[in-house]
Amino acid sequence: MATYTAELAWERGAQPFLDKRYSRRHEMRFDGGQVVPASASPQVVPPPMSDAAAVDPEEAFVASISSCHLLWFLALAAQGGFLVDHYEDRAEGVLARNAEGRMAMTTVTLRPKVRFAIGHAPDAATLEALHHKAHDQCYIANSVKTVVNVEPVMSA
Repeated sequence: MATYTAELAWERGAQPFLDKRYSRRHEMRFDGGQVVPASASPQVVPPPMSDAAAVDPEEAFVASISSCHLLWFLALAAQGGFLVDHYEDRAEGVLARNAEGRMAMTTVTLRPKVRFAIGHAPDAATLEALHHKAHDQCYIANSVKTVVNVEPVMSA
């Protein structure tokens, strides 16, 4: 068992609060010292009360699933002797009403595009199996009710 932490900090300062027009900008602080500007999504809370340049919880959620998949994929590829040169993903999450009528991240679609070293690439079926196993092993995907689709993008 492992425990993971993140610290969040928000301060009102001199801004009004009770009128609900306060800034949602805050910081996420991680154990390695990284500080990430965060905010409510501008699609949920309009600017200037949100900051489009900051990471919002919905983006962080999608990125977390994508990152977990990437890390498992790399581990499995290395274990299988497939030499990965480059991996990128244009992950997308959909915020919509779920079956209970509540707003939720209902679907996350990963579109990993992997480039292998010449002579070290798996065939299409093995590549698909690597992505399937990476998805099955991903702790984050195993932790959520959201449907997570993996749609590998074939690389030349």
